[in-house]
Formats: sequence, C-alpha cells, structure tokens
Amino acid sequence: MRYIINFADIGLHDLSRVGGKNASLGEMIVNLAQTGIRVPAGFATTSEAYWSFLDYNNLKARINDQLKDLNTHHISSLTRAGKTIRDWIMHAKMPDDLIEEIRSGYKSLGNCTVAVRSSATAEDLPNASFAGQQESYLNIKGFENLIYTCKRVYASLFTNRAISYRVDQGFAHMDVALSIGIQKMVRSDLGSAGVMFTLDTETGFRDVVFINAAYGLGENVVQGAVNPDEFYVYKKTLHNGNRPIIKRQLGDKALKMIYANDNAAGLSTRNIHVQQSDRNTFCLTDDEVLELADYAVKIERHYTSQAGSHKPMDIEWGKDGEDGKLYILQARPETVQSQQTTSFIDSYKLEQKGEILASGKSIGNKIAQGEARVILEAAFMHELKPGEVLVTDITDPDWEPIMKIASAIVTNRGGRTCHAAIIARELGIPAIVGCNDATHRIESGQVVTVSCAEGDSGYVYRGKLAFSHHQYQVDLNKKPRTKLMINLANPEKAFEASFLPAEGVGLARLEFIINSMIRIHPRAIVSYDKDDGLDPTVRAKIKYLSHGYSNPRAFYVDKLAEGMGTIAAAFYPRPVIIRLSDFKSNEYAALIGGRAFEPKEENPMIGFRGASRYPEKSFRECFAMECDAIKQVRNMMGLSNVSVMIPFVRSVDEAKRTLELMAQNGLKRGIDNLNIFLMCELPVNALLAETFLNLFDGFSIGSNDLTQLTLGVDRDSSLLQGYDERNPAVKQLMSLAIEACKKQKKYIGICGQAPSDFPEITTWLVEQGIESISLNPDSILPMYDVVLKAEKNLV
Repeated sequence: MRYIINFADIGLHDLSRVGGKNASLGEMIVNLAQTGIRVPAGFATTSEAYWSFLDYNNLKARINDQLKDLNTHHISSLTRAGKTIRDWIMHAKMPDDLIEEIRSGYKSLGNCTVAVRSSATAEDLPNASFAGQQESYLNIKGFENLIYTCKRVYASLFTNRAISYRVDQGFAHMDVALSIGIQKMVRSDLGSAGVMFTLDTETGFRDVVFINAAYGLGENVVQGAVNPDEFYVYKKTLHNGNRPIIKRQLGDKALKMIYANDNAAGLSTRNIHVQQSDRNTFCLTDDEVLELADYAVKIERHYTSQAGSHKPMDIEWGKDGEDGKLYILQARPETVQSQQTTSFIDSYKLEQKGEILASGKSIGNKIAQGEARVILEAAFMHELKPGEVLVTDITDPDWEPIMKIASAIVTNRGGRTCHAAIIARELGIPAIVGCNDATHRIESGQVVTVSCAEGDSGYVYRGKLAFSHHQYQVDLNKKPRTKLMINLANPEKAFEASFLPAEGVGLARLEFIINSMIRIHPRAIVSYDKDDGLDPTVRAKIKYLSHGYSNPRAFYVDKLAEGMGTIAAAFYPRPVIIRLSDFKSNEYAALIGGRAFEPKEENPMIGFRGASRYPEKSFRECFAMECDAIKQVRNMMGLSNVSVMIPFVRSVDEAKRTLELMAQNGLKRGIDNLNIFLMCELPVNALLAETFLNLFDGFSIGSNDLTQLTLGVDRDSSLLQGYDERNPAVKQLMSLAIEACKKQKKYIGICGQAPSDFPEITTWLVEQGIESISLNPDSILPMYDVVLKAEKNLV
C-alpha cells in the first residue's frame, strides 16, 4: 500500500514518512513488546498521503500565497489566514484511493473505536517539542466519522499556533508534512492516564522517572485542565526488589474526561466531575507506579542505544479500566532539559519576602517581575503587553503566539507537564501552575514578583521584591582534598543542589520535612486511633492531610521517608547524613495538635530536645516512626548511602540508651553497613570525645549550639552580644573533637553555620585537618576557592 503503513512495520527510520509520533509507536511495537511494554495496535497514513491530498485539491500554491509575508505577531492577520486555510481543507475531498486504503486499515483493526492523532514530519525533534501544535481526537467511531476526523487533523496543521510556531522555529510551511496515526483506544476513560518523563522536568536531574496521573483520558493532563497526582521514582535502585517511590503528591483531579455519546456531531469526549472520595485517593497504586517507571526506563534505554547518546524521554500512558493493564500511547524525546549544555550554574535568590498573592507548582528556577495581566479567555489574549506577567485559568496551544512576550506565566490549573509548563520551559521564563485561585487574587496592573527559586512551590508576591542572580563556573578539575558537603533541609531543593560540586550531604534535617510536608505533631498521629480525647478539630485536620494514605501513621512514616528519600536519591551514591529530629518544645507545640502534648519551658533551647526525647515513654512510639521511615529509605528504596546522626546528646549513658532504642527499632550500627554519628554540639561531647567515639562511627561538629553552650549566649536572643563561633574557646573544643576522631581514624566533619559565614573559620578547619565541611548550598561555590587556597598554603 502507498498511503498507509501498519505500526508493526514502522521504525525510527520512517520519520520522514510518518512523523516522529508514529515512527516511535512502531519502534516500540517492533522492539519493546518482548520486554512486556504494551502499545495499542494501529496504522499511519504517510506523508505521501498528505501531499496527494493537497495536490488532488490544488491547495499547495493557494496555501503558500496565503502565508507569504504573513506577520505572525499580528494576531488578527494570523487568525484570518489560518481560518481560511482550514476552511479550504475541510471543504476539500479525500482522493478515492486514500479513502480505500484507510478503509482497509480500519477494517483490519476490527472497525473499533480509535484515537486519531497527528504526527508531523518535523515533530518531536530534539530541538523543538511542537507541543500540542496539531490536534488529536479520541473515541472516534465509524468509518465516515474517521474520514471526517482525518481532514480535521490535516486542517490542524494550519491552526494559528502551528503557523506561528513553525515560523518561530525556522521551519518552512511546505517542509512539514502530516501523517495521521489511527490507533485502537485504550479505555482509560474508565481508568486513568497521564504523562511521564525520564528526568525531572524542572532541574534536568536525570536519575528519576516523573509521573503525572489523573482519572479518565489523558488529554486533561496534557492540556493542564486538572492538577494531577505526581510521583517520582528513582531509577538507579528501581530493580533488585527495591520500591524507590521517593515522592507522592496527591492532586485534586477535579475533572475526568470520558467518552461522549454524540460522536457523529464531533462530540467524542466530555468532562465530568470526580467524586470527592476518588479525588482524595491516588489514581495509581504503588505497583502501577513502579510498573510505569520500569517501562519508562526500558524505553529510555532503547532510544539511548539507538541515538548513541543519553536520550531522556517524554511518554504518554493510559490504564485501561476494563482489563486493568497499563499501555504506552506515545514516546518522544524530551526537548528542553536534555538540550541544556551550559557549564554555568545559575542561581536566583529572593532577598526579601512579602505578601503572597498566589502559590502553586514552580516551573524552572528563575524570578521575574512585571505588571500582571489577568486574561480569562483566549479571545482577549491580544491585551497582553511585552514584559507583563500573564495570569489566566489555563493555556492551550492557541495561546502560544502571545506567550513568548510574557515575563512569566501564572495559571489556576495544570501540573508540571501541562501546556503552560512545557512552553514556559522552552521559552526559558518562570511559570507557576495549579494555583487554583490566581485569577481571583491577582489584579491586572498590579506589580508582582514571580518566584520559582524556592523549590517545588512557586509564589507570586505583591510588589517588586529584591532578588539576586549569579552565574558560577567552577573548575571541577581542581578538587579539594577536604570534602565539601551540603547542609540541606528542603527536599524540594535536592535535585537542584545535586549539581553543585559537593561530595554529599553532611546534614539533612528532619525538622523541615515534619514542619512543611507533614505539619502534624507525631503524638497527635499516634493518638489518632486511640480513645484519648484528641481534639476533634485536630482529628479532622489529620484526616484531611493524610488523604491518599492507608492511615495517619502510614502518612507520617511515608512522608518522612519520601523527604529523606528525595535527598538521598539526589546525591546517591554520595553519602547523606540524616539527623534525627531535634525540635524544641516550643517548635513542636506549633505543629497541629502540638500544644496538647508539649511542656511549657522557660528555655526550650536547653530543654526537652534531641536524644533526651527518644527514650521517654511519651515519645517512644513517635521515635519508632522515625526509625521506620529511615528503614524504608535504606531497605525498601535501596538508598544505602543514608547514615544517621544523633543530636544533642548530653551524656554517654544517654547515647547508649538511644543506640539501644534504635537497635530495638531495627537500626543497629554496623548492620547493613549502617553508620551512626554523633552531632558534637555540647562541650561534653568534645571534652569526652574519646569515650563517645567508642559508641559511634564519628562526629559532625554542630558549631551553632557548641558556641551557645560554650559562651553561655542564647543564640536566639537579640539582647545578648558575644555569640561568635570564632571565639578561641569554641575553636579549642572543635580542636579536641577533630584530634580525637583523627586519633581513632573515625569520620570528622562540621555541619554548623560557622564555615558558611566565615572564610577564616573554613581556612582554620582545613588547617586542623578536618575531613569534611558541610555548607549551605549558596556557600558551596564561594567557599570552593577558599578551601583550595587553604590547602595550597599547607603544602
């Protein structure tokens, strides 16, 4: 046959005939079916079919004349030209031989319900995503309707956004042909569907599979009509019996796209509201998440071998609600992060905070400012002026011609793989999606600061706030002998921080995870299923926050493990030292339900904190949850690079009790190569260093508390002067700790604030022969040269 080819007879070498999308479907059917990956059967019309259609109707010259010298930035001219060409195509006639070949192919599929997808011959190239430029149609029934839909697909090559995009990308209009993919439908209208990437779409971190999922057909996820569930799976430990789901984020999934009955009228799909109970539940099981991640890794591996270089992939998938199986619907090269080749590290930092007008998922890591322009309908998108912040409910490809002039984009709806997110990445501008109410809380003409430099969450602030932007370039061929590590609290910053020249994480704090991702006092979690008079309001908040998890305890343990796991995965196999919880009583009291369980102390800084809490009867079950989370990270996720550090240990006996309790909870020093360190932050730790070291694998100096307790100065007090880590007494205690560890050949590092703030302390520590210095992420690059210089002076 001349005009159609079965997917089973297509491969990547057929891109010029069937376009990237169809070539890729055939490639997977031919080469990956034996690995267990399911791809629905179908066939493609060829580029010859498209050219034959144009020639049969004498359209080539007419289209060229219509587009000649068209100013695509003039919206009304663009709209007029696009509509004219689309009308010509819809009123044109399909050649008889093309009709008969499509009839034959459709019959071979069993005259079933099909998806009709566009596949341009310039689509899915490494340097251009062509995201949503042509149309796809789902739930198409009957041959006459199929032929009509094929013409609609041809016409979509001349939508406003497709014409504009080709011009911007430098493609001549007649250099791009259109193939149509006609594929058996997966009944994801009865199940779920979504998109996954084989890297993190925000940072370019390549060791994860990022999955978006929602109920119903996948168009809602692609278009950004819903805020989907999100999952991250770590690639390197995915197999060998591990289950490395390092992050789950429950989306509201308010809409579900299903089949519509009036197919003949062109209404093949419709949206319905999702029941609240389903919205509160993840739409994929853990097993399904892991199966999808396995598919993604296999697909990436195959395309990488074909390309001869690493090839991150952008993949659409669907879960059939009838047979319960997962299917791959499309796979194409990722076109933004995979193309980044700069050797510079870009760093944006907000220098002041202000009133938050809206928040959502951040796209990119930049900060932008400008007047907001709230536009609710595409008909008014021409109102956007260059440099303004576009604020809207949702974008689709029709918005693309004006999106390029915005300084930033903010939407009510959408996830990290929606249209607005894809285009923002391609344009290199910050975007915040899934804000829910941005169009209500932001007014046109209002000056705003859009910050995507604070992790996974992005914020729109009122006014013009000060921020800094630095570019760093480090000569990584000059590597210091002293290990530079990172202090990290926020898992949302872990992937980005992993690109810094650091040897690992010297201090990962649990407090941020508990305070930001969990927000509930651990004793309130423990009390939830007990009849002990837990406040009904607190009980209701716990129930709400733990949606999607089997019970509140599982929510607490899993969220803690996900936070730790994200940090550990970002740096694997580099070491990551997790410090057990060290909230003070006043900080614990601020958590949901906390005031009912915490004592009122005059000086919480030296009160009921750190290791003194863990063995207490009232806290033992809370501590067990921390231990379970660490075991989940090390044993279930396979992230064996995690070590544990015990904070604020006041005596050798307290150290022994804590170690015994950890062993009872399955964390015994030395078993499965588990290292346990002491945070050397009390004078007693340094003065009795050799005795403490008999129990531990080494020390990490906490200079903040060590300074406070040595000098008797409350580091939280604004009334007292004299808090200075450079004091000779503090340095003397640090020297004792360093010498003791060196003598016993055990690990010695520092994770306090001092070396991040004072280059002279960093230099002094290098002179003392410290093994590692753990710094704040924004201090790593400035201190890199300080350490190299100090080491050079020692020679």
